Amino acid sequence: MRISRPVFPLAVFTVIGLAMASPKLSFAQDAAPTAAKTAPAEVDIPPPPSVQADVSEIEFESIVRVEVDTKQPNYRVPWNIGGMGNGVGTGFLVGKNHFLTNAHVVSNNRLIYIKKTNDPRPYKARVLNVAHDCDLALLEIEDPAEFDRAFSGVEPLVIGEIPKLNTTVIAVGYPIGGERISVTRGVVSRIDFRPYSHSGVDFHLTIQVDAAINPGNSGGPVLQDNKVVGVAFQGYSGAVAQNTGYMIPVPVVSRFLNDVKDGTYDHYVDLATQTINVLNPAQRVALGLPMDDVGVMVTEADPAGAAGGILKTGDVLLAIDGHVIASDGFIEIEGERVNLNEIIERKYAGDTVKLEIWRDRKRENIVIELERFIPYLIQANTYDEQPNFVLFAGLQFQPLDRNLMAAHSIKDLQVRYFYSYFSSEALYKERPQVIVLTAVLPDSANTYLQPYVQKVVDTINGKKIRVLQDVWDALHGNFSEEGHEDFHVIRCLGEGRPLVMGRATAREAHERIMAKYNVGFDNHIEEPEILKVEAVRESAKEAEKKEKKTKEKSDKKKPESSPASASAAAN
Repeated sequence: MRISRPVFPLAVFTVIGLAMASPKLSFAQDAAPTAAKTAPAEVDIPPPPSVQADVSEIEFESIVRVEVDTKQPNYRVPWNIGGMGNGVGTGFLVGKNHFLTNAHVVSNNRLIYIKKTNDPRPYKARVLNVAHDCDLALLEIEDPAEFDRAFSGVEPLVIGEIPKLNTTVIAVGYPIGGERISVTRGVVSRIDFRPYSHSGVDFHLTIQVDAAINPGNSGGPVLQDNKVVGVAFQGYSGAVAQNTGYMIPVPVVSRFLNDVKDGTYDHYVDLATQTINVLNPAQRVALGLPMDDVGVMVTEADPAGAAGGILKTGDVLLAIDGHVIASDGFIEIEGERVNLNEIIERKYAGDTVKLEIWRDRKRENIVIELERFIPYLIQANTYDEQPNFVLFAGLQFQPLDRNLMAAHSIKDLQVRYFYSYFSSEALYKERPQVIVLTAVLPDSANTYLQPYVQKVVDTINGKKIRVLQDVWDALHGNFSEEGHEDFHVIRCLGEGRPLVMGRATAREAHERIMAKYNVGFDNHIEEPEILKVEAVRESAKEAEKKEKKTKEKSDKKKPESSPASASAAAN
């Protein structure tokens, strides 16, 4: 289970935790004598909080222990297999041979076993679908006959609804502290829109409970009246806050299960639009808005997002799918005030959303077709992938992402700029992948090149570097800077002097370095997902045309070479 750590000091949480417990008792004790002195009045007595029935009624056979062996990728030494590990989580039956658990329980797995209560036999399982953006995964036992034999007569758990505040829930799973199934009880204390620590960048609806949720509980059901009302997935460490755990609520769970019915997961969609609250009276007057506490203003609509070219900076969103947007960005759904993004959360790729906006001092209605927003993934944790890289004569090139930043502890300000503003400043248009020189494996052929480490690569042999494939093509294809045909010339952003290596020297050194450092393969290149974005494809086509014209002009200027000089240039 991954731990979410807040930025607040420890003392704040300790004091609040103590202060919230005793006042309820004192208020209840003070109320009784006062009521006895006055005439009885007719009052509506609220029903007691919902309480899970006797735990003997829980279908424990449907709740399984998930044991996982993992293989962690190595972003520092990407050709290495990485470290091995193992862990334990929980899952539960939601359909015929379909077990729901957390994505972080099975991420980077190489072997998964499911164990049933009161059954010593492990059953080999595999991942059917995984959603890292909402931390959910669907598993199946590999041998259908084994499932039929082991789970004959076992009913899947029923998915319920969002529980009310201050109602009782039960978390069931296999947390640390023992081998057998564990049951803990608590109440629903908060329903909020919060970050999911697994991806590190995604925000979804979350329910806070004070039931003990510990490592191993991850992926287990949280029950109310024998129905699943959430999936346990993260919490604060005991050193930061007491009795603060979180579960993935039913809307997120149901959306995932509906999405994967066709066998594939299509991810969450996004407006990719930033807004600010419109609470200041002077600002409302400037925009021509009435003083009705309605509307949030668009500060940016990403050109690669669903609203790109439709919403404009300065537009005010007044309503979404008929729900009025308050000036603090909240709407009301099913009697609860939630973030306006909850409307988008419940939609799928290709769905539309209706917006009422305020533009140029008048109301307009627009419809936007929703799609996935990919550029933000540069800041997301990545799982189940082999690190991409190119190694050449000891120079290691890798595309920038969150895993790379952490593995290499990158502090270069220019790299950090690309990482932080890749999406908001649309830097992906020029560089769909930001390629960084991450290491130099020491050799006599590449001495004194260490200062170029952690720099963004701009061009290699005159070729603009937009994706990792360009690095391979520039170093192994027919590319060279005019007048430097016998050298590999690598230019980094912010560096006045280029990195230069002799071609013949580099070719000889490459094989030597591969053997010296026990490198089994010198590249792993996959097409980046961001090339699926239309705005990126269009800018890439324009850049290719421009580069082609430049190269043609350069070739025309070159004098015809003799066979001897042509051979020398090739070397």
